[in-house]
Formats: sequence, C-alpha cells, structure tokens
Amino acid sequence: MSKKIDVDDDLIRKLAELMDDTGLTEIEIGQDDFSVRVARGGTTVAAMAAPAAPVATAPADAGPETPTAADHPGVVTSPMVGVAYNAAEPGAAPFVNVGDSVSEGQVVMLIEAMKVFNQIKASRGGIVKSILVESGSPVEFGEPLLIIE
Repeated sequence: MSKKIDVDDDLIRKLAELMDDTGLTEIEIGQDDFSVRVARGGTTVAAMAAPAAPVATAPADAGPETPTAADHPGVVTSPMVGVAYNAAEPGAAPFVNVGDSVSEGQVVMLIEAMKVFNQIKASRGGIVKSILVESGSPVEFGEPLLIIE
C-alpha cells in the first residue's frame, strides 16, 4: 500500500528560485524518509543512487594514482547544495586562510541554501593546507571545500 504525499508547492518554487539564483541544474533536499529533487534538463532519478565507480582509462603500468582532495583524511566537504562563502559578509575578513591554524568546531566557511546561511565547521584541528572553492561559487553535496592537516 503506497503512502500519499502532499506536495508543498511553495517549497518547489523556492528550490527552483534557488537554482535560478545559483546557476545549479539540480537540487535535492530531504529529511527523514522524505526528499524532494528539482532538476532542469536531462533525465532525473527519483531514488538516491550510489556514485558510479570511476572507469580506469590509464594503461595498467601507469603506476600509483595521485590521490584526490576528496580522498584526503582532513578534507572538509559540503553537507548540502548551495553557495559557499569564505566570509560573514562581503568585504569582511575570511574565516580562514591557507596556513591558518584551526581548532575542531571552528567555523571555516558558510553555505547559503534557501536564503539560510549554514556554518561549516572544522571536523578536526590543524593547519589549513588548501581552500578548494572560491567565495560565491555554487557547491554540490559532498564536494571538497578545504583541507586541514
């Protein structure tokens, strides 16, 4: 027996507006056992799917692969789709710069999603080795934002 879902038209409109504002082609939000995905162009899949395994294109004798930022143990990733900001407001000093020492739980970035600014905190203490996104750029869920060593 299937459960009837009431669709919140205002939520869909807000998500579409956020896509217009950020230039995204797809956005998804969810809570508990409910999720909404809005997409433009192409085909969409209603269920969450695991990321596809990368296809090896290098010859077998190419040697060890270079690790990506996403594989780094100190990577801080985006917990949502939105727009990343490195400062609290335009013209303000950035939360962190490359070479800064940070402590666990310190705010390192903001992500704006649906007109709400969400604090992104350091998952561990250390030195900021690299900032991987520019302030004001759109980010996807799971995208690496910065690396702390």
